[in-house]
Amino acid sequence: MATCPISADAAGGTNDPGAAPYGNFINYYTFNPPENRLSLIPATLLQDLSSSDGPTTTLILDAGCNSGELSVAFYKHLVQEPVCEEESGRRKVKLLGFDLDEILIQRAQQTNPLPSSISFIPLDITADTDRLRDYLDQHGCSRFHLCLCLAVTMWVHLNHGDTGLLQLLSHLASISQHLLLEAQPWKCYRSAARRLRKLGRSDFDHFKGLKIRGDIAEHAREHLETHCGMELIQSFGSTSWDRKLLLFRRRGH
Repeated sequence: MATCPISADAAGGTNDPGAAPYGNFINYYTFNPPENRLSLIPATLLQDLSSSDGPTTTLILDAGCNSGELSVAFYKHLVQEPVCEEESGRRKVKLLGFDLDEILIQRAQQTNPLPSSISFIPLDITADTDRLRDYLDQHGCSRFHLCLCLAVTMWVHLNHGDTGLLQLLSHLASISQHLLLEAQPWKCYRSAARRLRKLGRSDFDHFKGLKIRGDIAEHAREHLETHCGMELIQSFGSTSWDRKLLLFRRRGH
């Protein structure tokens, strides 16, 4: 059954789900395990998107990575173990995950089983975009080969308004060759706002003034295709929470 669930333990270790107004639930993956998405994504995705004459290092970005469980599971799902030493040296895959919650990033760093291939940094993308450019420069790449933006859009939208949502999509598109997007549907917005009200807190600053409503995934697709030079190339269906997984590609790639 599709729902917009809440965590029993929100950010900062409290039992108050309203204490995570940015979606930074500390036990998020206990109620939305990585398998909910990975079961829809083919393990050959990176090979399918790669060209034989592409760069030797493939970079993946996980925007809003929470405590990193999905980042690690996604990496293991897509990156095949090299069968020989020659293959190991031919192409490297690195993943960078970021989240604005430093406690969640600390947890991700502490539990990271592949520190040579996966790294995590604290970052608020609405305030600081230079660090991602710096990371690309360090690896000699102009863009990430694949960017994951999974269940992030609603929190940016609620906290930074329509402009914040569109700026997020535009920025991720500008630094990505491919973008895998999972946008929360409008019913999740209503649930998030209702939870705050039940706790006696003030509503999200921008909720009542949002002009972008209804089919959020369709609004995102229209913006990415009309203003960001991207095109929708595949839908992997919907998760058990009734959220579409949409894959976009930079035109001309």
